[in-house]
Amino acid sequence: MKIESLNDVWAAVKEVCLESITEVAFNCWLKDLHPIELRAGEFVMGIDNEYKKGIIEDNYTQLLKSALKQIMGIDFEIIILIEDENGSVLTEQVAEDFSFASLCTFDNFIVGPTNRFAHAASFSIANNESNAQTPLVIYGNSGVGKTHLLLAVKNHSLKHFPSRKIEYLRCEDFTNQMIAAIKDGTITEFRNRFRSVDILLIDDIQFIAGKEQTQEEFFNTFNALYQNNKKIIVTMDRPPKDIKTLDDRIRSRFEGGLFADITPPDFETRVGIIRKKANELNLTIDDSLVFLIADHIKKNTRQLEGVVKNIKAYVQIQGGTPTVSVVQDFIKKVVDDSAPEPIRIEKIISEVARSYNVSEADIYSNRKTQQLAQARQVAMFIVREMTDMSYKAIGDHFGRDHTTVLYNIKKIENFLKDKPYEKEMIENMIRNLQEAQ
Repeated sequence: MKIESLNDVWAAVKEVCLESITEVAFNCWLKDLHPIELRAGEFVMGIDNEYKKGIIEDNYTQLLKSALKQIMGIDFEIIILIEDENGSVLTEQVAEDFSFASLCTFDNFIVGPTNRFAHAASFSIANNESNAQTPLVIYGNSGVGKTHLLLAVKNHSLKHFPSRKIEYLRCEDFTNQMIAAIKDGTITEFRNRFRSVDILLIDDIQFIAGKEQTQEEFFNTFNALYQNNKKIIVTMDRPPKDIKTLDDRIRSRFEGGLFADITPPDFETRVGIIRKKANELNLTIDDSLVFLIADHIKKNTRQLEGVVKNIKAYVQIQGGTPTVSVVQDFIKKVVDDSAPEPIRIEKIISEVARSYNVSEADIYSNRKTQQLAQARQVAMFIVREMTDMSYKAIGDHFGRDHTTVLYNIKKIENFLKDKPYEKEMIENMIRNLQEAQ
């Protein structure tokens, strides 16, 4: 197919999608999508139904991204905007009001024995109680509700204390915005923005480990806020003591605060989460099916919600009551879909570049400073560890021959034998990459 317009792109994407899903599924969920704009790194589409938008984002985003990559040859993020009854696209700001972030509140957070303390500590800070302690460090595995609590603090504070200045962002965004500010000469504005808030909320702070410049900036921001009695909440996937490449000064600051770990929800809490999500979707699910879901999905609340959304879609399409076998298929689908995709080499290069405070272009270059040489060797080592690429394929990607790649990887292996700090730093990069999938 000849690609000459945005509609041609979308027509080609549809053809690729129909190779992977049934025509019934396509007509039900994707047919009403239409392209709006193709901009740097983003393919923007519109649809007139908020519920369909949610189903597409939960179940078909990767399919659309893969199809676009096949047609265009590069990666695009999928952006879906809502249209009103007249076919006019709402502004992105209006569409954002329906986002996951705005829906995370304390009211719809299901409290159980595995998260009760984290919930209470977060609510105390959000409610501006005088005895609220910070920094508050909330840690636990992915999918147990850490992000929900951060966003609940933000939403509660904005609703009840509108004059408070609050910043919420992921650790990776903090790093990227800092790098951009340095590049653009706006680092003073960046610092003023984060050091003048009443509450600073940073998600996945473990990604700061090993990034010296970012840690220095965060440490100074932390001190400025702490000295002015401002509130700080961070989340991470494990306790600070387990992150060896975390700056000792930052670890000490965290250890002087309050710790709240969240473990996977117990059976009763899982049942509560399923019922709450079903109620939000105006869906009635028989208790036997609720218990079936809760008994088979034990660690991740997002997977519980995913099964409920699939049941809602089934009821709308089929017009009947789902059977046990149907729900079991949904459970299997959600669990299988949660398996991480193979890590891409570009993400590895990006993580190594951030950790060594060099550019990705520097890693690919022929420059041979000690820092760049080590970053390049580490990148090759991690690619070999985390992908199934051969030495030749790695060499082709880096513009080197396979013997050079083999030499560099062996050099890192020998180097790490008596360098515990560097070994921990590389292990942390690998863990960051795995967690980010």
